[in-house]
Amino acid sequence: MKDFFKDLFEYNHHCNQQLGSIFKESPGKTSEKSIKVYCHILNAQRIWNNRIDPGRSTSSVWEIHPMQDLKNIDLMNYKHSLLIIDNFDLNDTISYANTKGQTFSNSLKDMLFHAINHSTYHRAQIATEFKQNGLEPLATDYIFYKR
Repeated sequence: MKDFFKDLFEYNHHCNQQLGSIFKESPGKTSEKSIKVYCHILNAQRIWNNRIDPGRSTSSVWEIHPMQDLKNIDLMNYKHSLLIIDNFDLNDTISYANTKGQTFSNSLKDMLFHAINHSTYHRAQIATEFKQNGLEPLATDYIFYKR
């Protein structure tokens, strides 16, 4: 199971790095909304990682970051996710508070899967934004990554 999650986070990192390159190399061509959503993907992964393994700096859910920092934020998120997978029991239950202060408990594996699913969902929104703004969307389907 740990190897599967490592593979999912490698896929997630690969897609996020590709997006980071597009944002860095195409200033003015990417919409404000796509940048906002990409930053949200990065912020949410950082927040979920910190719910599991607190202590690192975090961002607000919709914080916008400088273009030159995006790929590095993703890299730090990826490394933190791998550290979590290596050092925690995926069946453990984690208690945490959401951004509204409500408390919840979920299994670590469910939290990790949510982080991946959340990123995939929002990358699809970015693909739509790219199309609407004349940019070729990335092929970020998992099966394309595995081919």
